[in-house]
Amino acid sequence: MTLSAIGLFTLALLINSGSPGPSIAALVSRVIAKGWRDVLPFIAAMWIGEVIWLLLVLAGLSAIAQNFEAVFQILKFCGVAYLLWLAWKMWTQNVDERPDDMPAHSNPWAMFASGMALTLGNPKIIVFYVALLPTLIDISGVSYTDWMILGCITALCLATVDLTWAALAHRARQLLRTPRSLRMANRVGATTLATAAGIIVTR
Repeated sequence: MTLSAIGLFTLALLINSGSPGPSIAALVSRVIAKGWRDVLPFIAAMWIGEVIWLLLVLAGLSAIAQNFEAVFQILKFCGVAYLLWLAWKMWTQNVDERPDDMPAHSNPWAMFASGMALTLGNPKIIVFYVALLPTLIDISGVSYTDWMILGCITALCLATVDLTWAALAHRARQLLRTPRSLRMANRVGATTLATAAGIIVTR
């Protein structure tokens, strides 16, 4: 695996992971609604899910994965259900509550499972690893060392992008102090999540 191939993969991954999509929409909306602390299991699941797709493709299992389309359809609709539930919760949230009155944490395992289902069933992510990755990397010539390098690059890129989005969302949350601004932000976030769910369903 050449340095140019690694550089091209890194650039493509940064662009793909950094561009707004269902996962980013869910992440940002969740941070704005509840803060950044309880979103960490969700982010970790997103990273692990993408590394799983990377390893599947590198192992030549993408064709097998395509044969189990029903499984990934189920995962996709689990992710859609989570987005719609999150959108409903944001839309109906009582914005007159003081921030200190809000629950500090959500169930970390539920957040992790939601992030995993959303990532494994996200068409944007699937297309990148199954369709685009083989055009960037010569999969037939990838060694185990290359696997580790690509896995570390993937984790580092995703951490950089997702934590940046989370920090920006947290900053936006700090600026939303009045009930009117909170309500508006929640309605925009809920609409974004519902739209993302619709895009996933129609793909």
